[in-house]
Amino acid sequence: MTRRTAETRNGSRLRLAADIGGTFTDIAVFDDRTGNLSFGKALSTPHRLVEGINAGVVKAGSSYKSAGLFLHGSTIAINTILERTGAKTALLVTEGFRDIYEIGRINRPDAYNLFFRKHEPLVERALRFEVKERVLSDGEIETPLDDAEIDALGRMLERLGVEATAILFLNCFARHEHEARAKAILERNHPHMFVSASHELSEEYREFERCSTVAANAYIGPIVRRYVREIDDYIRSEGFSGSFLIVQSTGGLYQAEQAKRHCVHMLESGPAAGVIGTQALCRALGLKNAIAFDMGGTTAKAGVIHKGEALTSGAALIGGYERALPVQIAMMDIFEVGTGGGSIARVENGGLRVGPQSAGAAPGPACYGLGGKEPTVTDANLVLGRLAADRFLGGEMRLDIEAAERALTERVANPLGMDVTAAAEGILRIA
Repeated sequence: MTRRTAETRNGSRLRLAADIGGTFTDIAVFDDRTGNLSFGKALSTPHRLVEGINAGVVKAGSSYKSAGLFLHGSTIAINTILERTGAKTALLVTEGFRDIYEIGRINRPDAYNLFFRKHEPLVERALRFEVKERVLSDGEIETPLDDAEIDALGRMLERLGVEATAILFLNCFARHEHEARAKAILERNHPHMFVSASHELSEEYREFERCSTVAANAYIGPIVRRYVREIDDYIRSEGFSGSFLIVQSTGGLYQAEQAKRHCVHMLESGPAAGVIGTQALCRALGLKNAIAFDMGGTTAKAGVIHKGEALTSGAALIGGYERALPVQIAMMDIFEVGTGGGSIARVENGGLRVGPQSAGAAPGPACYGLGGKEPTVTDANLVLGRLAADRFLGGEMRLDIEAAERALTERVANPLGMDVTAAAEGILRIA
């Protein structure tokens, strides 16, 4: 299938794959005809993503014009949720169910913790609005949707500066007419607003899970849409004429245009590709069981290969078990935490905390020498001698151990009354 796609579009048998993480961008180029595989690695460039891709493509000795397929895996979606850097989002929900998103399920993961705190919704309560409509569980319409009400809500959302809107109407998995109409009205009157309806992502019952799923899609939608558009526009301008496909959370692929709308399917895009790669490696080595572990700049992920197959799930908890937000979509069964090489260490209320905020590639960890002042997991590893200062990024980038020690001393060691080595060890224990 992949070869057929590449040959049909422009005759090329060259596949170019890019994985953009919060800190580094990795490029792989594979030639179907010769079997040649080459790689390139460069710092990610958040201000202009294509610069990091370009640097990696050049190092891999390839070009966009020569490729028939551009395959892409990314952590942009999951990082946006974990770092809470998404769009200002509103939620339209059936009258009487405004708080379903916050109430969630009755189950409590940590029953004996007196200081337990529930999940933090991606949509604040002030931006959740009830709509007078009702569809019964068998699909019968009990209360028709009033188009004028949606129109008025749309104008109010515009005034509030809302960038994205999620729509969750009760029982829309049985009949999605109301959701579809509401979305059409908002998109027609507010073309710059990202609008997402729950039935497009999950046609299953469980209102809380569908609500959380559509809220997540809307929350990351504007960011992911701009991200994909920037890459697509650039590679086309550089002469690429093949297919641009993005890795889904299942490990499969979908078109870039679909990714701009159904962004939540990209939540485990990069990690899923890693699990698929591990599965292929296991088959080549004759292994039946394995654990795939991937620690990037912002997050750490783990997946499982069991009896030669990658474990999958029909739903997942994003953000750790205790305070997780559920998403009801098919995906690789991957566990993820907000700790990576760029995770920032800090003293908070007298205790040491690490992540989920990340220094990213710019300015990056203090040891990168790019202006970063905050100590990170990478700085701690360098101070403890676990990283060689002159061998980072294949020797292309020399790390500044003095800057790392200074950051750890000022931000962690001195406030906690310990030496820099103990501070570095503490950071790694927590991470």
